[in-house]
Amino acid sequence: MVSPGSDVLDRASRAGALARIAAADSTSPLDVLVIGGGVVGCGSALDAAQRGLSVALVERHDLASGTSSRSSRLAHGGLRYLEQREFSLVHEALTERGLLLDRLAPHLVRPVPFLYPVTRRGWERPYVGFGITVYDMLSRLGAYGGAMPRPKTLSAKVVRGIAPGIKDDALVGAVRFHDAQIDDARHTVAVARTAAAHGAAIATRTAVVSLIREDGRVVGAVIRDELTGREFETRARVVLGAAGVWTDDLLEMSGSSSQHAVRQSKGIHLVVPREAFPSTSALIARTPTSVLFLLPWGRHWLIGTTDTDYTGSRSEPQVDEADVDYLLAEANKWLARPLTRDDVVGIYSGLRPLLSAGTGEDGTATLSREHAVLRPAPGLVLIAGGKYTTYRVMASDAVDAAVASRAEVTTDNVPGCETDELPLVGAAGYSAAWAARERTAREAGLTLAQVEHLLRRHGDRTRTVLDLIAVDPKLAEPMHPEAPYLLAEAVIAITREGAVGLDDVLVRRTRLALETRGGGVDVAQSIAEVLAPYANWTEADIAAQVAVVAERRDALQPVPGGQIDQQEVVAGVTAVAADSVEEALLQEVEFATGLPGDAPTA
Repeated sequence: MVSPGSDVLDRASRAGALARIAAADSTSPLDVLVIGGGVVGCGSALDAAQRGLSVALVERHDLASGTSSRSSRLAHGGLRYLEQREFSLVHEALTERGLLLDRLAPHLVRPVPFLYPVTRRGWERPYVGFGITVYDMLSRLGAYGGAMPRPKTLSAKVVRGIAPGIKDDALVGAVRFHDAQIDDARHTVAVARTAAAHGAAIATRTAVVSLIREDGRVVGAVIRDELTGREFETRARVVLGAAGVWTDDLLEMSGSSSQHAVRQSKGIHLVVPREAFPSTSALIARTPTSVLFLLPWGRHWLIGTTDTDYTGSRSEPQVDEADVDYLLAEANKWLARPLTRDDVVGIYSGLRPLLSAGTGEDGTATLSREHAVLRPAPGLVLIAGGKYTTYRVMASDAVDAAVASRAEVTTDNVPGCETDELPLVGAAGYSAAWAARERTAREAGLTLAQVEHLLRRHGDRTRTVLDLIAVDPKLAEPMHPEAPYLLAEAVIAITREGAVGLDDVLVRRTRLALETRGGGVDVAQSIAEVLAPYANWTEADIAAQVAVVAERRDALQPVPGGQIDQQEVVAGVTAVAADSVEEALLQEVEFATGLPGDAPTA
């Protein structure tokens, strides 16, 4: 059994984690060594630790530094997957959405209304309404909590009242429904902190150099501390790889280089000011190659996303000018005031680790978001594919496989997964803290908006932020004049949330680098100087940290090239022909509980 630990992730906890990892030898190995600090890796560490196993997690960069901080920030079932008839996947994801909303992370997940536009009279309104009704039904059938308002069909007049920024002639009506939004990077950090509280050793900036094999079994790994360059061996009964788009690298390390587990799909998002699109609702619509989202995010809108094959750098996926032009063109089909490049405040790009389906000509938009557990060698378990919302299910399946592999070398009984009962760090006292927010604001000398901002990011741990401000009122100042984040939050990122570098603070613990035009470079020096005493940075360290922020900003500047053929029809994503829609309605209507097409338009 593993003793409970602290949920604080800082320099001391990292040093302690590295010591535990290095001490694991053939006589006293770890039960599970998790490779990868994305949401599935952190979820696997939590799942294994919650079962009483000794577990360590290593991540080459930062928590959520890959795909898990670059999503559309939605906890959703995947409306588009209904058309691909992946009903079980949608139901599973909607069940997880309910858990996140009601129990696991209510401070980081909240409902958001969507408009799905209807552009043609006749068959399209009942077809869209029926699909969204099925989506809503799946969220209620045997699902846990998270119930949303019922979908409703709206007239064009009502839509204009909700979203006056939509072109008058862009639609003839819409269906409004609700889904959920999640702060993906902060959620991943909360999962990691909860794992640490259950005894997991979490070590970022720690790379796997190679796997150790004995008698054909993977028994550990050679680890390198990326901050010092020191290499050492660690032993584990099972190595669990949750490396996302780096999964094939682990396959190669295991000697299975002929296999390919994942196919990389690039998705980019644009960040534009909130005033660019007057609306109280998000928008979802089809594009020729993917799905268009216009999502409210604080003082901004997120516009995404693309869904195209990618073979370049995985650490910082390249953004092509064609990507930006494509999203602007698709968004402008709906907006009364067209967006231009000048409206774009920030850009982020991520890679989806889709299950490989060979090398055919179909686009990645047709590949399943289902996941798979692989066992390429005894002692090695890999989890591949999936979607952010179902991270907990993926982690459970991966740890189940790890427990089965562990049983090959030890006979101890291991309990099953119970992470669906486990609120994440910040969640347990969130409701009470939210109810007391006005009193908290008065006592702290902050505005109500500032306290609500803190609660939605830190939950019941908001008190730790306020305690810092009480000691040093300067920390109540904003990190940037155009962003809501406080200097105290930057300190918390370093002292409690596992941030090692300034880039971790500006890109993932906050989103300042993505939500200000300077990419955080204009305030990097001043923030680094505030953080230096907490991070033990010298003047040289501060300069190096500022340089990394500038390099990242430059790396995300769109480059000439790339191509997205807007005329290309991608199976499973493009509009369905009218004849097939009518046929589908005739076949499926008997299962409906009332088509929204006949619903009131108010």
